[in-house]
This record gives sequence, structure tokens and C-alpha cells, in this order.
Amino acid sequence: MSRGWFVTGTDTGVGKTLASCALLHALRTTYPRCVGMKPVAAGTDAQGHNEDVLSLRAAGNVAVPAEWDNPVLLADPLSPHIAAARAGRVVEIAAIVRAYRELALRADAVVVEGAGGFLVPLSPTETGADLAAALDLPVILVVGLRLGCLNHALLTRDAIRARGLRLAGWIANRIDPAMAEPAANLAYLREQLAAPLLADWPWQPEAEPSRLRLLQLPD
Repeated sequence: MSRGWFVTGTDTGVGKTLASCALLHALRTTYPRCVGMKPVAAGTDAQGHNEDVLSLRAAGNVAVPAEWDNPVLLADPLSPHIAAARAGRVVEIAAIVRAYRELALRADAVVVEGAGGFLVPLSPTETGADLAAALDLPVILVVGLRLGCLNHALLTRDAIRARGLRLAGWIANRIDPAMAEPAANLAYLREQLAAPLLADWPWQPEAEPSRLRLLQLPD
């Protein structure tokens, strides 16, 4: 039976794609067929490609149609509900769930990377939290260690619990090399999040996902 996880972050730009790709590389040691999914991607290059989607495809080892691993691709690098409105589209969670099920039939492990933070708007009425709840997957939280991360992490933890979802683990990504008292912040989060710390990565702006190590795989 296929396993799946939903990756979210304390904010945008905290390393969700890096974490999702590292997870895929690590999962490949246990699960023969691994695939990444970016349900909603906002922002494309001149060739119409999204960098996060390409990274996830490179980290997995199952080739699938684009409409399954990236059902919603939006040109503008904006909040998904705004980018979709500009494109004359509506992000439909039911369609994303159907695409995920296709992936789950063809892979042993699926890593789903959300857009932005957990409550990022996908439409005028639904958010990333609604998508996570519809997929009903355990959640992995990427915490960008910087000033303010404690508040963001605890708010996200509470939002995950409020949807009836399980926090399967979290990743500490030290995105601010000048952050004061990182060890104390990390210790507080380990106590308060009450979930396995899957990784603690130092500041490394040019990190290669395949070389990032996990302390343990998510359950």
C-alpha cells in the first residue's frame, strides 16, 4: 500500500522544496518507487517551467504525466488564489485529490509539497489546510529557523491539529546564519511540537538535496 506525506512550512521561502526533495531521496532507500507532487505551483520561467516541480521530478524515480504530479501550474509568482484569478482558473481540490490517487496507484511513497504556508489561500474559499485535510495525509512541517519561527511553528502546529491531521515530524532548516540563540529555539520547538525531529540542517545556501541527511524517516 502506498504511503504519502504532506509537506508544509512555517512560511514561504523556508525550504519546503529542499526538504521534499531530500525526503524523496531518503525514502528511495526504503520504498522502491517514489514520486513527488506539487499540486499547485505559482511562477514559471520563460519556457513555462516551475523550478520546484522540476526539482521534485528529479528527486523521484517514477515518471508520471504532468497533470498528476502538478495539476495546477500558474504563471505568476503570487499567492495561488491571485495567480489563479489572473489566469482565469479555479483551483479545485477534488481534482487534486484525484491526481494524488493516480500517483498512489503507481508509487510506493508520495511526497506532496504544499504551496507557501499551511493556510495559504488556494481560492477565495479554500486554503492549503483544506487540501491537506482532503488528502488526509500525515504532515511534515519545515521550520525556517529565524526570528519569529516559534510563533509561526506553534500556530501551524495548532492549525494542523485543528484539521484532525497528524504531525508526523518536522525539519529544522537554519535559514538565517545570524539568528541569535538557535540552540535554545530548537530545544523549545522539540518540546512544544511533540513530534519527531526528522532533520536539523545548518545554513547552506547551495545545499544539494541528495546529500542532506535525515535523522530518521517519517512514519
